[in-house]
Amino acid sequence: MNVLVTGVAGFVGYFLAQRLLAEGDRVYGIDNLNDYYDVQLKQDRLAQLSSQPRFTFQKLDLADRNGLMTLFQSQTFDCVVNMAAQAGVRYSLKNPFAYSDSNLTGFINVLEGCRKTQVSHLVFASSSSVYGANRKVPFSVSDNVDHPVSLYAATKKANELMAHSYSHLYNLPVTGLRFFTVYGPWGRPDMAYFKFVKAISEDHPIEVYNYGKMKRDFTYIDDVIEGVVRVIKHPPTASTNAVATSDGFNSQARYKIYNIGNNQPIELMRFIEVIEQALGKKAKTNMLPMQPGDVPATYADVDDLARDVGFRPATPIEVGIERFVKWYREYYNA
Repeated sequence: MNVLVTGVAGFVGYFLAQRLLAEGDRVYGIDNLNDYYDVQLKQDRLAQLSSQPRFTFQKLDLADRNGLMTLFQSQTFDCVVNMAAQAGVRYSLKNPFAYSDSNLTGFINVLEGCRKTQVSHLVFASSSSVYGANRKVPFSVSDNVDHPVSLYAATKKANELMAHSYSHLYNLPVTGLRFFTVYGPWGRPDMAYFKFVKAISEDHPIEVYNYGKMKRDFTYIDDVIEGVVRVIKHPPTASTNAVATSDGFNSQARYKIYNIGNNQPIELMRFIEVIEQALGKKAKTNMLPMQPGDVPATYADVDDLARDVGFRPATPIEVGIERFVKWYREYYNA
């Protein structure tokens, strides 16, 4: 296949491109290389990809409508995987326009490109954040997600609605993936586990929100990529893909949403213990209240994913954190 991967210098985009290239696909990657976090880390990911002959990179912002349309018109993509987005819940409180530019304007540009060139399958990253403070567990794709508690989550819910409308109107096969707290080597420095490892390594205290009374469905990067690759090869069909919603309506669009999570939420304090064990050092903790836009727990129901593509994430945090710490020490000479 010839696959367009947006956000290719990002954490998930990078690993996805590596996997597709290893399977013999051609990957055209775009990224705006913004400075939301360390640009050097993004460039180092790109350097790992750029040496491969079937990989092409273009620096391009999804909000650049003309640039993106030119790309779609000049290439023929069998599949488009949209991993580009302005990430982060807390940052959305400080810079809301970054989210409207990338996650809303950028996404409609991707949808238009797919529509105009009749792409065979669009896969896009959504987020477990759409569930808000949902108390029903595990979180199911049939749950109501109309009450986001952060702007970031609201833009991801908007992406799902926009994608459904395009699928319905233009018969575009679209699959959205709600990722649950993805972690692993080459990960994002703004994520808690990355901050924890850095702080503990440097003998600094870590900030533990909600006084540690949090649970997260930590999902290792290899499991996420396996799920994405299987979904890419499984475009939804209208005849078998009626999506039950909370109001009883069944959509006949070629549209599907999946959770990709470990299906095993871990208490934050246990997660910190695993990091301490991997580092061989105890953490100094600064206990803080819940942050605006945060949620107390996430927990993925992955039965649909297992049924449709035959895969269920299962990497234990002990294994995933050990691999991350090993990478961290090598990358930062720590």
